[in-house]
Amino acid sequence: MNRWFAGALLFLPMIAAAQSRGEFIVEVTRGQAEAIPIAVVPFSTPRAAESAPLDASGAFDVAELVGDDLARSGRFRTMDRKDMIDQPHTGAAVLFDDWRRLGNDYIVVGQVLAQDPDRFDIQFELYNVLNRQRLLGYQISANRSGLRLASHQVADMIFEKIIGVRGAFSTRIAYVSVLGHLPKKTYQLIVADADGANPHVVMQSPEPLMSPAWSPDGQSLAYVSFEERLPTVYVQTLKTGDRRRVSARAGVNQAPAWSPDGRRLALTLSTRDGNLDIYVLDLASQALTRITDDPGIDTEPQWSKDGRTLYFTSDRAGGPQIYRVGIQPGDRPQRLTFQGNYNARPRLSPDESQLAFVTQEDGGYRIAVMDLKGRGDVQVLTKGRFDVSPSYAPNGAVIIYASRDHGRGVLALVSSDGRVQQRLVSSEGELQEPAWSPF
Repeated sequence: MNRWFAGALLFLPMIAAAQSRGEFIVEVTRGQAEAIPIAVVPFSTPRAAESAPLDASGAFDVAELVGDDLARSGRFRTMDRKDMIDQPHTGAAVLFDDWRRLGNDYIVVGQVLAQDPDRFDIQFELYNVLNRQRLLGYQISANRSGLRLASHQVADMIFEKIIGVRGAFSTRIAYVSVLGHLPKKTYQLIVADADGANPHVVMQSPEPLMSPAWSPDGQSLAYVSFEERLPTVYVQTLKTGDRRRVSARAGVNQAPAWSPDGRRLALTLSTRDGNLDIYVLDLASQALTRITDDPGIDTEPQWSKDGRTLYFTSDRAGGPQIYRVGIQPGDRPQRLTFQGNYNARPRLSPDESQLAFVTQEDGGYRIAVMDLKGRGDVQVLTKGRFDVSPSYAPNGAVIIYASRDHGRGVLALVSSDGRVQQRLVSSEGELQEPAWSPF
């Protein structure tokens, strides 16, 4: 096994991560220069809607979470509540000239109405302050435990209406955490809201867990576990916790990636001589189809939307570069990256206009994107020393990745154009290997 692949295998597991109960701090490290000014006025709320985050009345603060989502996107500048001269809850009560003079382009007003002790209606309206136009008026029903998700959905609708891109605040992320230090470590596979809240431990092991990958329906995760001392691929259903071992062949079982129809996994397997190639595994029949056959190392597959093509990393040209290959017999790989000596971990944007990957620049590992619709131009989006494991949000607007901040492992986000950057920092430990769920 050459030095590059050994590094690729151990790259992420060596980063420690946080306990699932740890709180996250979201820091916008770079926002869009022309961020849109918006006022999200506190909604009227009944005390019966108790849950966190809380407003002064002890009720769930829907508007606070909506405002936080919009601000974290880097696309909006939300008005501080202490600067609000009034708190209207309906459009009829909005004095538009006053909000315009305060510098707002948009205003959100709303109410949380209790239908019974555990059932609530969120009613909200979005207005363009400049022309007084009502852009949205909507009602979402939720029980107490569902108020957080419903609030993310409100933010999704506002984001889409103004930006023109579907919001992804109500989606989820998966990541791997490591607690403790050698020789005693505990690895956790965790699923959380897209903002890092509501973390839930899916799997825990004293041995490494790697490469979480979401099924197309968002109901299951495929991942690699070393619990039996050898890399083994499992598929786990999130709702029930049921899991099954799908690949435990002799040698390497790595880098699972779901096909768009959810019936197959592309993965990296080793032959008897130790060579690594890309295979497709039919989950129902366990039938294997070999896709690549080269003396070099082929790994980290990623499917195209139509399920006919795989993108992957290979060192067949002397160092890790990105290739793509059709899955039909006789299809030959095509090299995509030529800039630099290290390009790995390809991830295709949802609309297939971009390819994100890890590149080496000035001695550091950084996240780059390639334009797949034009001339193949490459743009390096990040400037860290150890930026790895990119994963697109399902709307394609943001890429989440693992990074280092003052010697600690954190999750970070960058917009697909590089203009907005954020960090998700845990209050305990370090984070690694993020994967963003589908819608």
